[in-house]
Amino acid sequence: MAGTFSVAMCTYNGARYVAEQLESIATQTRSPDEVVVCDDLSSDDTVRIVQQFAASAKFPVRLEVNSRNVGSTKNFEKAIRLCEGDLIALADQDDVWVPSKLEIIEKEFEVSPATGLVFSDAEIVDEYLRPLGVRLWASIGFTHEVRRKLRRDNALDLLLPGWTVTGATMAFRSCYRTIALNIPDDLLMIHDGWIAATIAAVAEISFIEQPLVMYRQHGGQQIGAPKKDISKSQETNINDFWRQRWRRESFDQLICVGERIRSRLLERSPTFEYRTAIRGLDARIHHMRVREHLPRQYVMRVPQVMRELFTGRYHRYSNGLYSAVKDLVG
Repeated sequence: MAGTFSVAMCTYNGARYVAEQLESIATQTRSPDEVVVCDDLSSDDTVRIVQQFAASAKFPVRLEVNSRNVGSTKNFEKAIRLCEGDLIALADQDDVWVPSKLEIIEKEFEVSPATGLVFSDAEIVDEYLRPLGVRLWASIGFTHEVRRKLRRDNALDLLLPGWTVTGATMAFRSCYRTIALNIPDDLLMIHDGWIAATIAAVAEISFIEQPLVMYRQHGGQQIGAPKKDISKSQETNINDFWRQRWRRESFDQLICVGERIRSRLLERSPTFEYRTAIRGLDARIHHMRVREHLPRQYVMRVPQVMRELFTGRYHRYSNGLYSAVKDLVG
């Protein structure tokens, strides 16, 4: 056995959907050993619904209501910190889990003791749980080729800047809290991207191709699909919002994220093997700085672009030839 399993769930004005999510957790084929719910000072019936659930649940349910609104990142940080299990699964308030989710994830940890984090695909559904015809991985470009690279290469290279792993599909070994917490809330990266990146720097990452979550899209959620229909014919990217924000921020935020992860690794160096990750982060940061400070004149750009291209850094940290050509033509 992988050990005890905690669920860290965050709520905020989620009364419309939270009962369905809690019920899907209660009916897991592998019951959680505890559920920790941190409510961010809801003004609706969310707290009452969680309290009613806790009174009838067959496992311990701990409810903490914040004295002030702290936001989703710090709320998840609090919930994770309160968990006592060996494994921690994150839960949003508005999704629905398939009944075998925890069982399947636990088995993945059991077969791979070196794995620090596991995540799965998800079925994108509307507010009534009707499938919208596309899965999460397809919508964010987590293709077979990218998955093949993730199995073979350094996972950290593929998980930055942080939109690949969705928190609702994630579970990790609690021993890696020491590197993931505290979670910064001043980066263009939310809790799930930060947790996945920091753990990927020091442990193996596994993924499950089966969709284990019904990822509900509705008007009141913090982050989700764009405000248009999702269908197989549209090739909609659920994370266009994040990608566009990264582009608008040029390379500053990408460099900042890399530097912050690097600093975190050095701070926790006695606990984890980090040297490979540091080398990779240094190369990534160097590449982003080169791209950010390319000369205006085309002739002066050529040597720097060609150097980054021949070292493979364009292919490893950017979009290969596409990015190189883009930089050459300005």
